[in-house]
Amino acid sequence: MDETFDFSKSAQYTLSIRLSTDGFSFSIYNPLNGSDFYFRNWPVNTQRSMAANVKAFLAETEGLDLTYKQTNILVHSPRYTSVPLELFEDEQMEELFYQNLPRRNNELVLCNVLGRSNLVVLFSIDKLTHLFLSDHFPQARFFASVSPQLEGLANRSLQGNNRKLYAHLHPDSTDVFCFERGRLLLANTYATATTDDRAYYLLNVWRQLGYSQADDELHLTGRTADRDTLTGQLKKYIRKVFIISPQADFNESASTPIEDVPFDIQLLVTCE
Repeated sequence: MDETFDFSKSAQYTLSIRLSTDGFSFSIYNPLNGSDFYFRNWPVNTQRSMAANVKAFLAETEGLDLTYKQTNILVHSPRYTSVPLELFEDEQMEELFYQNLPRRNNELVLCNVLGRSNLVVLFSIDKLTHLFLSDHFPQARFFASVSPQLEGLANRSLQGNNRKLYAHLHPDSTDVFCFERGRLLLANTYATATTDDRAYYLLNVWRQLGYSQADDELHLTGRTADRDTLTGQLKKYIRKVFIISPQADFNESASTPIEDVPFDIQLLVTCE
């Protein structure tokens, strides 16, 4: 436990847990004081199921047994789809989800209603994982990791008159979000094992949507080893390529470099 962080006030804090096959992480944040921020990673055992990893994580991680004002669970997975809010009906949730994604056993389909974006994100989580987390945090809210990104980036895209493509880089995948002044044009996650894979998908999406090489913008986030190399490749074809700087929107604490915090958690905190 970090002795510089005051856990005695946990009832005032927001706990956000991020689940991903490449590792878990969690943040503790005081919404009344942005400098009160605590963040830690937790490695997963790839030989074990998601539910088994979550059970161990809950049992072995200090701080998760405290009472929090709010608990958020973010699920990072490519198994999501978005639906315009005006077309969404609760009773059709699973039908809509499985129209776009192959059916799997033992999973639960959940939804996030995004008021700013006028979208509903449908996503899935393993039933046993959901059971462990719900038992441990009865009041928890569950989110697809793309949901805070869609809300936050829709707002960012209103700046200026050009269209924007945002790419969140993960070790083995890339989240891509395309906007035209707040209006979502595309949201998808691509499996990207190499820098060339990332460049291929980003440039192909750019071309298919008819973005301007001179005027429109491409923004990158995520701390992958190949980000600088990818940026150099993209600048050969696109004039306006930027790296998103989290310090612009976040009060960085002395104990936690904000660059270490996943972008979806950053946006969840700043959009609260």
